[in-house]
Amino acid sequence: MSNAAIPPAVTQLIETLSELPGIGPKTASRLAFYLLRGKSELALRLADALHKLVENTRFCSICYNITEQDPCPICADPARDHGLICVVEEPLALLSLERTEQYHGVYHVLHGSLSPLEGIFAEDLRVKELEARLRAGDVHEVLLATNPTSEGDYTAAYLITRLKPFAARLTRLGRGLPVGGDLEYADAATLTRALEARQEL
Repeated sequence: MSNAAIPPAVTQLIETLSELPGIGPKTASRLAFYLLRGKSELALRLADALHKLVENTRFCSICYNITEQDPCPICADPARDHGLICVVEEPLALLSLERTEQYHGVYHVLHGSLSPLEGIFAEDLRVKELEARLRAGDVHEVLLATNPTSEGDYTAAYLITRLKPFAARLTRLGRGLPVGGDLEYADAATLTRALEARQEL
């Protein structure tokens, strides 16, 4: 199909959707044409949601989770154990752990994992900010909850060397989690067992 057969606005939407992870050109085309087939209300709601996402969300200045207020509700909650910091790769992992209702500390979101082959190094993650939290606060435990993948293991090993001088206790989630899996896909019971079986490092 030539570009002349598709209006520029549709082409732009397809190209933009194609930039999303897991969305190829064919899926992007299907989504775009689905929105065009009398789904104007859905398209407008989607546009409004994206606008609000950009305008209203930010990173918490303490834990770097996504939030609409700073600090985020978890960091601002005096009932949480602020001396226990759980380090996760992404906000989705934080949500999964919160669903267990078994973890009552606070978090630190790295926004990725170390992967030199993909050009992701320590300076690309929120490692310095984590060190600063340990220096400044009364932290009694750092729980490393990186994914049980090669990148997650590499990131955890790196964090151990960086955090040992500052952390009174370093632990890692127990291996009730499948190797190679992501926390965001683990069920609450599995995550609860992993929290209970966390290991000293």
